[in-house]
Amino acid sequence: MAAPSPQPRKPVILTVDDDPAVSRAVARDLRRRYGADFRIMRAENGPDALAALNELKLRGETVAVFIADHRMPQMTGIEFLEAAMDLFPLARRVLLTAYADTHAAIDAINIVDLDHYLLKPWDPPEEKLYPVIDALIEAWRQTGDRAIPHTKIIGHPWNARSSEVREFLARNRLYYTWFRADEPKGRQLLEAAGLDDSTLPVVITEQGTTLVAPTDAELGATLGLSTTPAEDFYDLVVVGGGPAGLAAAVYGASEGLKTVLIERTATGGQAGQSSRIENYLGFPDGVAGSQLAERARRQAEKFDAELITAAEVVGLDVDGAARTVHLSDGRSIGTRAVILAMGVAYRELPADGCSELTGAGVYYGATTSVAADCDGEEVFVIGGANSAGQAAMHLSRTAEKVHIVCRRTLEDSMSHYLIQQIRATGNIVERPYTVVHAVRGNGHLERICLQDLRTGERDEHRCGRMFIFIGAEPRTDWVEQAGIARDDHGFILAGPDLRDVAGWTLDRPPHQLETSVPGVFVAGDVRANSAKRVAAAVGEGSMTVMLVHRYLAEA
Repeated sequence: MAAPSPQPRKPVILTVDDDPAVSRAVARDLRRRYGADFRIMRAENGPDALAALNELKLRGETVAVFIADHRMPQMTGIEFLEAAMDLFPLARRVLLTAYADTHAAIDAINIVDLDHYLLKPWDPPEEKLYPVIDALIEAWRQTGDRAIPHTKIIGHPWNARSSEVREFLARNRLYYTWFRADEPKGRQLLEAAGLDDSTLPVVITEQGTTLVAPTDAELGATLGLSTTPAEDFYDLVVVGGGPAGLAAAVYGASEGLKTVLIERTATGGQAGQSSRIENYLGFPDGVAGSQLAERARRQAEKFDAELITAAEVVGLDVDGAARTVHLSDGRSIGTRAVILAMGVAYRELPADGCSELTGAGVYYGATTSVAADCDGEEVFVIGGANSAGQAAMHLSRTAEKVHIVCRRTLEDSMSHYLIQQIRATGNIVERPYTVVHAVRGNGHLERICLQDLRTGERDEHRCGRMFIFIGAEPRTDWVEQAGIARDDHGFILAGPDLRDVAGWTLDRPPHQLETSVPGVFVAGDVRANSAKRVAAAVGEGSMTVMLVHRYLAEA
């Protein structure tokens, strides 16, 4: 993910000497000359210095120069430099020696690729110390490391949880740097944390905190997201942070309701994962889903809506006018009204081998982090609606070839403007009247087996990654115990759709977007017969707040 301009961190010059007086003198002379541009650190033995280096590595800092005394107990200067090279291989290395130890310094040139050795004492530093360090710093600046001030993820592209963690951070606008565990930088970070590649993914925060295969809730809490409501009671609880939920939070908070929005993953919903939305009113050049979600999130916070991330609603109790929302962590909050805007989840592809390779080449949706890894690959997009078309256009920028596989033709379910764009893109291939029969791979996706619905013929193709958009299903099982009516597919019924549904308890008819439980409203894709468009979701989310006010005035 693109990182903001961080506060620059000074690179480190580290000196190690077991004689406290010498250690202080070296640090003093270095600080006098280089303190404005470098952080001068000192240690009085090798093990302490290595422990400090591990901390620096985990925090993403970098070291420019090591200056180590040769004769030290526990660990000689050469032994220290040999170990330090594993952590910061590009740092320049200086050995402090007495005249009698010059032979050791010469040997060290071969052992640790020593850059220089200095005889003690080095007075005056202007003649004997600074010219040496100046030259080493200049050489380091040409080839040396740069600090990595952001959160670091060490994982593997075919590790499913690694992909999920990258996407969680990206969608929540938490900047990170990605390292493969099978490459030198990743291995160095794992070793600094005392871990290996059996524990992936590993997340190391900017402060050096290490998380091993963390849950979304652990990530959110550690990295500063709000993961638990601050209060026990609200005027309005919005469940779901897609366009409908965000619109409801904006209008609810701006019109004086004490509002909390609870989202299980990241604000934006499926729309937030869209590479570009081109038919949303007011954006003639299109807008990235993540950008739209971020603007809506900031707008909601401006009006003091409370946004909770990585928390899941699992139950709703209704007792007269009281509504109680239950979270997966066991906490409950009371509210006067509820808006259900949970959106939908991608429908699973029933092809042979698909579930085993999910997250290892098989993906639901085209996540930002995974799409960036498709450079030069042949990829397949499964589905024929707008979300599939937008993903295909986005992937075509880097992938060698993009195949769109759909059961019918694009004209059956995709917007005309998007079809035109796809057919004008040379590396996108349409495969109509086709389904995925099976996927193959050893640890990750390698081949895809397609079946022609007209002829029944099957053929296999090499495939680097497959992105699935075959419709969506609501996650609404938990609302049933509250008496909220759903249709045969699990979508929530509201307003006029409740005419033939028993259970309505009031003399008045339900409001337009009110569910079978008074005071509980529904908006967006989770509503039965909704338009499944971003603009419609935003409109419904806004409209529910007007209906909430009407309900509260009647109560």
